[in-house]
Amino acid sequence: METVLVTGSSGFIGFYTAKALLDRGYFVVGYDNMNDYYDVQLKKTRTDILTEYENFVFYKADICDETKLEEVAAKYHIDYIIHLAAQAGVRYSLTCPEKYIETNIVGTFRILELCRRYQISHLMYASSSSVYGDAEEEKLTIDLKTDSPVSLYAATKKSDEILVHAYCNNFGINGVGMRFFTVYGPMGRPDMAYWKFTDKILTDESIEVFNYGKQYRDFTYIDDLMDGVLGLFFHCKELESGAGTYEIYNIGSGNPVELMTFIESIEEVIGKEANKIMCEKRTGDVEKTYADITDIQKICSFFPMTHVKDGLEKFYRWYREYNKKDV
Repeated sequence: METVLVTGSSGFIGFYTAKALLDRGYFVVGYDNMNDYYDVQLKKTRTDILTEYENFVFYKADICDETKLEEVAAKYHIDYIIHLAAQAGVRYSLTCPEKYIETNIVGTFRILELCRRYQISHLMYASSSSVYGDAEEEKLTIDLKTDSPVSLYAATKKSDEILVHAYCNNFGINGVGMRFFTVYGPMGRPDMAYWKFTDKILTDESIEVFNYGKQYRDFTYIDDLMDGVLGLFFHCKELESGAGTYEIYNIGSGNPVELMTFIESIEEVIGKEANKIMCEKRTGDVEKTYADITDIQKICSFFPMTHVKDGLEKFYRWYREYNKKDV
């Protein structure tokens, strides 16, 4: 049985990734510090689901803890690493920058050193659509320059890409990067707009609509995203050990939606209109993300099919159950 170390396994994408691998018969070592950036109970709920699998073990530890990482690598023969642990959130990076430098940059360095020392030659890791900044191009292709980030969060993700590239080049690691585009769905993150909008609409609180609603996001439903993650995982497995291959891919829907349209879809799903406060653009926000997904489609079957309203309906059904609200 092949073993995969999944960092950030209690997080949104990390949970789904670990579960998908467990369902396919892999032995998964989950690793997460369970920090309180958002509801820890939700992270525990995800982890409890994973611990029901016999082929899952969990380490509650910080990604920067070199000793704990060494303990994991010494105890288990790690075949692959999917590194998803990160300090999330664009705006939080403006107020607590040190958390992003430590977790996103130093943490990734620790994982790369683990790969080097234990000769783990297949690494997948999470980057972000935020690395593109406010690019003028209509579609964001992986060959665009990404040296003008507009947030510290984006800067740390770009730094990760550069670090991985250097380690691939110098130490024969095969690194596959994934630039995620605005992921949403059941078991998601309470700090994301769709969740916060839902909370506020239900409690008659006003929602702030930044840039007067003239922002576009390539909203990607979690099930569609997982098709891409698994497709890249199977592709990564086939890369020759020690080849030092470096690749990066967009994983998005390829179908940007205007913020106002997104809010209207939430209103329709809930059956209640939001009280909107129109605001100027926020520092750190980009105006549009639009994933070019032709590169990932060349190597695996990746065709996102979930319409944003359908995805929001699935989220809302789960939300009501999780919060035990008769709404």
